[in-house]
Amino acid sequence: MKKPIIGITASTVDGECSKVLHTYVSAIEDNGGIPLLLPRVTDEETLDAYLSLLDGILFTGGADLAPDLYGETAHYASGPFQPLRDAYEMPLAKKALDTDLPILGICRGAQLLNVALGGTLLQDIPSALESKISHRQSEPKTSPSHSVTVLEGTPLYALTGKRGMTANSFHHQALKALGRGLSVMARADDGIIEAVYAADRPYLRAYQWHPERLYRIDADNRRIFTDFIEAARRNAK
Repeated sequence: MKKPIIGITASTVDGECSKVLHTYVSAIEDNGGIPLLLPRVTDEETLDAYLSLLDGILFTGGADLAPDLYGETAHYASGPFQPLRDAYEMPLAKKALDTDLPILGICRGAQLLNVALGGTLLQDIPSALESKISHRQSEPKTSPSHSVTVLEGTPLYALTGKRGMTANSFHHQALKALGRGLSVMARADDGIIEAVYAADRPYLRAYQWHPERLYRIDADNRRIFTDFIEAARRNAK
């Protein structure tokens, strides 16, 4: 059976380097996909060519999105920003959303997709609410640090059959107003949105935590990738 080609978006370091953490590459390869790294480009035709090559696309984690993308000024705790990455990745996300490609967003990737669909972000969780959850955990990245509640009737509940999952957490921003067509799949105990999906699209799932750090030790987090890659396989060219 043909392995699907999964595009993985790269971060941009000082305009000199595009990079992707190997945890994303391994999560795709280990679960049946062919990872293809997508470095920053500036030409729209190149973005279109990227999408024509792919069977699915993964928007990865990284720096805060610039708040002017969703009509706000920067909070004192926001940043650092990567404007070159924003300028490449936002058009790519909007183009991907106009296709039937299966889409997976992780951390910044979830926030990017929400903003691309007209949503907004909570710029700094500690400034906005008191919580017993540390969303920037001190535990190792491969250790879950808090639970999330999975909503019944959502794709994540159908995938796991459970009302709860364990998650790791490395963010200080979160989804606020949801973008067009997005619905919540899971929340943390303090109300922070942890996962969303779009019922009106072929396949869009986005997670605030980092399942690529947990799939080797947790079957539910592995299912996030096997489900995505199976959707990409069905979409394979």
